Amino acid sequence: MQTVEDITGRKAADRELALAQEALFEEKERARVTLDSIGDAVLSTDIAGNVSYLNHVAESMTGWTAADALGRPFGEVLRIIDGTNRQPVGSPVQRAIDENRIVGLATDSILIRRDGFESAIEDSAAPIHNRDGRASGAVIVFHDVSETRAMAQKMSHMAQHDFLTGLPNRLMLSERLSQAIGQAQRHHKQVGVLYLDVDYFKNVNDSLGHVIGDQLLQSVAGRLLNCVRSTDTVCRHGGDEFVILLAEIERPQDAAQVAEKLLAALVDVHRIDEHDIHVSLSIGISIYPDQGADPDTMMQNADAALYFAKVSGRSNYQFFTADMSAAAGRLRPPAGGQG
Repeated sequence: MQTVEDITGRKAADRELALAQEALFEEKERARVTLDSIGDAVLSTDIAGNVSYLNHVAESMTGWTAADALGRPFGEVLRIIDGTNRQPVGSPVQRAIDENRIVGLATDSILIRRDGFESAIEDSAAPIHNRDGRASGAVIVFHDVSETRAMAQKMSHMAQHDFLTGLPNRLMLSERLSQAIGQAQRHHKQVGVLYLDVDYFKNVNDSLGHVIGDQLLQSVAGRLLNCVRSTDTVCRHGGDEFVILLAEIERPQDAAQVAEKLLAALVDVHRIDEHDIHVSLSIGISIYPDQGADPDTMMQNADAALYFAKVSGRSNYQFFTADMSAAAGRLRPPAGGQG
């Protein structure tokens, strides 16, 4: 007796399964090609935090191939530290899973590649959910921002520093002077401002040219830096004028000692492009809190004292006194008349 089985339904089911498998393959392939072609690195993990996928950019940035990385702990493949303190950063994918939300890294995050190369990164991590809506893993998307961050730092430096000497400019001086006064208030210290002018600098510019004049200013800046502590600030205030901020000094005599050191440092000749150039300094000094309780007043009073240093024969320093302000206003010549 022969049995005949109708397999029409089974064949139809097999065809539907084959079509579904083909559609799933095409969907996975489309996702793979898409993830490998985007500019960002993509890495995913399972619920235990072990790596389950890397795209090509992630392989390049981490130094791990997908074959080597699969199944390894996230922190082993994606080593991230805080750029400010060099301490390891907690796993963003674990945070995304635990908190069930998108999380991001701190702005100073550094990725250490497998070979030790470091790059600044920005990223965000998000949980991956299963059909039941529960987290089954996480995905992190990150990219290299080293060039962007370096450019931002360069622009910030340029905004706060003099292009010729590399010294802090007026903007940074103002910030640091305000900070120094605040610290002096808390620690019961004093602050000194030394306003410096290079004597007869205009004669150098007029006789030897601005190129030599610029090199002279650079030479002067170097000598000024050698006369102060690392906690002090040497600023180019403009032209041939410099300002030195002495933070947390004990008494006015500390500022006088620095002024004497500065005058001595400028005695030696400046050898510039086969020219032997002799210059000196005139210095005006104001001390917080007795000669100025805020940055503007300290600067104005140091400037007034500088004027009296010049009219007293140059190559000397003068502390501000109460009768200087009015006298300087009456006697000071038009701008450009000193040098």
